[in-house]
Amino acid sequence: MNTPDMRLLQLLSQTFPNSESASTEIINLEAILNLPKGTEHFVADIHGEHEAFLHILRNASGNIKRKVHDLFDGSLSESVMRDLCTLIYYPEKRLEMIEESAEDDLSDFYARTLLQLIQVCQSVSSKYTRNKVRKALPAQFAYIIEELLHESPIDDDKETYFQRIIETIIQIGQARNFIIAICNVIHKLSIDQLHILGDVFDRGPGAHIIMDYLLTRDNFDIQWGNHDALWMGAAAGCDACIAIVLRLSLRYANMATLEEGYGINLLPLATFAMETYANDPCERFLPLGKPDDGQADEKRIRLLAQMHKAISVIQFKLEGQLIRQHPEWNIDRRGTLENIDLERGTYRFDGQDYPMLDTLFPTVSQDDPYRLTPEEEELMKRLHHSFRISEKLQKHIRCLFSHGCMYLICNSNLLFHASVPLNADGSLRQVMLDGTPYSGRELMHRIGMKMRSAFQHDTPREQRLQARDYFWYLWCGPDSPLFDKGRMTTFERYFLADERTHYEEKGAYYQLREDPAVCTRILDSFGVEGETRHIINGHVPVHASQGENPIKADGMLMVIDGGFAKAYHHTTGIAGYTLVYHSRGFELIQHEPFTSTAEAVARGTDIKSSKQIVEMMGRRIRVRDTDKGRQLQEQITELRQLLHAYRHGIIKGLGSGS
Repeated sequence: MNTPDMRLLQLLSQTFPNSESASTEIINLEAILNLPKGTEHFVADIHGEHEAFLHILRNASGNIKRKVHDLFDGSLSESVMRDLCTLIYYPEKRLEMIEESAEDDLSDFYARTLLQLIQVCQSVSSKYTRNKVRKALPAQFAYIIEELLHESPIDDDKETYFQRIIETIIQIGQARNFIIAICNVIHKLSIDQLHILGDVFDRGPGAHIIMDYLLTRDNFDIQWGNHDALWMGAAAGCDACIAIVLRLSLRYANMATLEEGYGINLLPLATFAMETYANDPCERFLPLGKPDDGQADEKRIRLLAQMHKAISVIQFKLEGQLIRQHPEWNIDRRGTLENIDLERGTYRFDGQDYPMLDTLFPTVSQDDPYRLTPEEEELMKRLHHSFRISEKLQKHIRCLFSHGCMYLICNSNLLFHASVPLNADGSLRQVMLDGTPYSGRELMHRIGMKMRSAFQHDTPREQRLQARDYFWYLWCGPDSPLFDKGRMTTFERYFLADERTHYEEKGAYYQLREDPAVCTRILDSFGVEGETRHIINGHVPVHASQGENPIKADGMLMVIDGGFAKAYHHTTGIAGYTLVYHSRGFELIQHEPFTSTAEAVARGTDIKSSKQIVEMMGRRIRVRDTDKGRQLQEQITELRQLLHAYRHGIIKGLGSGS
């Protein structure tokens, strides 16, 4: 036995005051080590599609439906099993519908349903200790649920006891609440750990709803994406990030997250846009989708287009100012407004002049194109204030920080959103950050620390403001691990027809990531260990409809951006992936588009999902094979040292048995 740390043993003795308590905990931990590992779910690029995302969590990527079929196929009809699944997914709404349409007493329905739900709950809880299951139970019904979970209604000796509990629940009018409680327990236990590989925000209408839901969970982590960083920068007060957040929201006609979710006052922008662009058709700025508030009349669409153009021009000005202020970023090809020749109606791009599709720029001065007009300055002050005082937005950003980072290593898997900057030969690229070169893991760590410093009041003001601006660089900087392209051609896509000017050259990571040797080098540099190691990321949608395989580099790399956002469905041909890592191995679940929550509740529709076996293990993975298992084994070693100290009188225990 290694020489024990007496200070550690003294601390342990406060929790385990005698040899009996230490022995009991050793037995408990050894038992846990032999349980099957919990199920991990990986999703990426949710982009505000809250209904599809929450449905996938409610059905555990189809796992609950499979368990229901395993339990009841042959004893229940297909329609009854479908209704049971819908009830599990949406217990409150489904019960309300059933109760409103019921003509007879629902006691028989409640009794049957409770028995079925208990069997499902027993199945999903089977791989956990009683203590872990107990923690997932609602306090109101914890004792009763625990009794039902560990008793069998088909045991003759317990049948009366079991049935009497069910009858009493119904008689005292608690059946509805109890069903909801059981369904919520099934949800919690079906997914042991949720990994979100970035981009909760933008495009879809419900990023704030997703964040509200995540605040109710404990077992999740987030690897920040470029769109998350954009919103973090906006919350920190970076005006360029604020402008881009507004532009993207207007581009996709998504006002719900801004107005309903975070209380951002858009009236000043609407007023400014109507006055400044009153005679501008703003045809290049028509929204790509129908407004999420349902108002799609011509007047409403025109207003959105005017607001869209107004904030876009302000964005280009603010970006030009940042490029001037930060020469250390080496962004030498992002100049936009100074390349416009308004008299000729042309734009100079890489030394060549291109005709512009729109030449109406009433607020742009040829002498200083990046200077905001007094009206634009006042507008940005008001928008800045609105973002900074949004209590819910700041709360959600704190959640991103408390549960997130730039990367994560978990159970021999390296998780990050987009890329690791590489050189053309596959070596790690040195990136300058605050005057010091970093690469790989250290670069990711340093960037994460810099992002956090923008929100730390003990950070010197100058450093805090520089960190605030850096969020914009993360959005579009060439060496940003969240972007990793030569340039962002937002301006060119709006104003130039020639698609050659729209091209954004991807960094070396995207050219080399299918090479197993490159993936091995990255995994080694991050210190990822294990018999089977993987890189898991999102960011770039997989074109599944065109035959692209999300599994690359001989299985070492998994790209799980399947296009949750409706804007990507035509590109990917699907509506998202979930990567599931359970005790047997990896499965990739491919989802088809989701109709709506209302449709799912009313008609029992479910997301159609297909399963692809990615990697199956030769043996079942136990807790002892995981990161958690290694932590538990370290605790067992320390407890054995404490037990030795008790038995040899090195530490005096309390009570008998010491």
